[in-house]
Amino acid sequence: MRGLAEILFARKQPPLVGIDISSSAVKVLELSKEGEQYRVERYAVEPLPQNAVVEHAITEVEQVAEAVERAVKRSGTRLKHAAVAVPAANVITKIIKMPPNLSDQERKMQIEMEADHYIPYPLDEVNLDYQVLESAEPNPTEVDVIMAACRKEVVDDYLAVIQGRGLTPSVVDIETYAMEHSYALIANHMPGGGMEKTVAIVDVGAMTTTINVMHNNRSVYTRHHTFGGRQLTEEIQRRYGLSYEEAGLAKKQGGLPDNFQTDVLRPFMEAMCQEIMRALQFFYSSSPFNSVDQLLLAGGCAQIPGIDELVAARIGVPAMVANPFANMSISSRIKPQLLSNDAPSLMIACGLALRSFDA
Repeated sequence: MRGLAEILFARKQPPLVGIDISSSAVKVLELSKEGEQYRVERYAVEPLPQNAVVEHAITEVEQVAEAVERAVKRSGTRLKHAAVAVPAANVITKIIKMPPNLSDQERKMQIEMEADHYIPYPLDEVNLDYQVLESAEPNPTEVDVIMAACRKEVVDDYLAVIQGRGLTPSVVDIETYAMEHSYALIANHMPGGGMEKTVAIVDVGAMTTTINVMHNNRSVYTRHHTFGGRQLTEEIQRRYGLSYEEAGLAKKQGGLPDNFQTDVLRPFMEAMCQEIMRALQFFYSSSPFNSVDQLLLAGGCAQIPGIDELVAARIGVPAMVANPFANMSISSRIKPQLLSNDAPSLMIACGLALRSFDA
């Protein structure tokens, strides 16, 4: 088995470029830090061919590797070590309670014994890692340890698209944890630092909507729903006789006929509101919670102008568009408006780039 700490939750690293591979695009982001101030140094978004990534799996390794190469080149980053994330749908996680005073070797052995009970694959077919979670108590009698396991074949595809382009994949994270890492930046500037609040991060991507509910800045619920921006792209394609690539470009850059807003975009926005409401109902029915205090909209669909106001009006919960860069400085190489537009779809890339600064 590959060294545990190399694959998931990797520890102290050289400076890392965050590379987020979604179903529709590769996003590359480099951050720097001086004192407590983060700075956005470089970033790029490179679209992926249709069906290069399907149902949380890389199906066209070479096409994705080429997109990674183009994105890295366009970003201008010179960093050679990368952090990448596998979709949470491909990862089995379990929180295990353990004595606090175990050695690393003892904890590793116990994790592997526990893994046998929870992982439906032979252990030599998975990458397995763990991390001790911080406890609020000064001298706890037991600690929570999170175990994560992912099929090697999944991890190997992500490693291949990075390594094939001269980069070293130093960290393989999990998308929901990268998202939480970015959320911490936003929570810091919420009243009370996000404590005593229940915040639903709703990430509406091309194919999947992921809801991740944070309570007191800890994740209490995650679920994936099949809904995303590809439905809008395909409707543009069908309605206006465009290719998939042309429809995707028109969606971002505009230039569509006057009836696009009323006949295509507005119905999609209403459907997105219904999907978010449905996702929240799933959460309420399977948890002790019956409300959330705030909705944080992420993913490519959060870039739709006015979607936050419509979601807030339809669902009755304050909604804001995620921008993890709101309190960062920005390199003169980057156009602030462009970064602001792309910000909600860069939450995972940001969380990965932040791994450069892990203690």
